Order: sequence, then structure tokens, then C-alpha cells
Amino acid sequence: MYSKELTKGTLQPIILKLLSQHNKMYGYEITQKVKDLTKGKIDISEGALYPILHKLESNNILETEKVYIGKRVRKYYSVTKSGQQVIIDQSNQINDFIKTLSLIFNPKPTVK
Repeated sequence: MYSKELTKGTLQPIILKLLSQHNKMYGYEITQKVKDLTKGKIDISEGALYPILHKLESNNILETEKVYIGKRVRKYYSVTKSGQQVIIDQSNQINDFIKTLSLIFNPKPTVK
């Protein structure tokens, strides 16, 4: 599993990317999907997930829908129309960041 310091800046883009690929998801579902896709290397705690979801909702990037399952309420999150552009921008920024990191960690040998 990666350290919290290493993954902290990527959690929001990860969450947004997942939500853009699915119609709607609830919190626990998001954490499990990330864990499954990364083979356990990225584990998003509830303490990290929900503040991000609430911030995205207050910024109108996400919207919620409450679904009653028996006596329980499940809150589903989905991306708003304005949130779609945020996802595109963050995905581009993450991909550029990965390329930049590869310049440092995987430099191409110089030809002499």
C-alpha cells in the first residue's frame, strides 16, 4: 500500500475519474473499487473520502441522490454537467504530472 503522503494529492482526481466512468456510486463502493483496481495499493479511508466528496458537492462538481434501502439511507454521488470539465482538466493535469515525474524517475539515457 502506498503512503498517505504519496496518494494525498491524487485522491480527488481518482474519485472524479471513477465517478465519470460510472453513472453513480456511493462512498463504500468508491473505496472498494479503488482498492480492487489498484490491487490494494491505494486504500481510501472514510476519513479521507467524505471530506473530498462533500467539498466536490459544495462546489457543484458532484450531486447526490438519497436512496432508501429498508431503514437505511444510501447516498449516491454523480458528476454534474459542470463537473465534467473539471474531470477533463484534472485528468489532463495528472497525465502531464506523470510524464513529468517519469523525466526524473525514468530518465532516457543520453546518447554520446
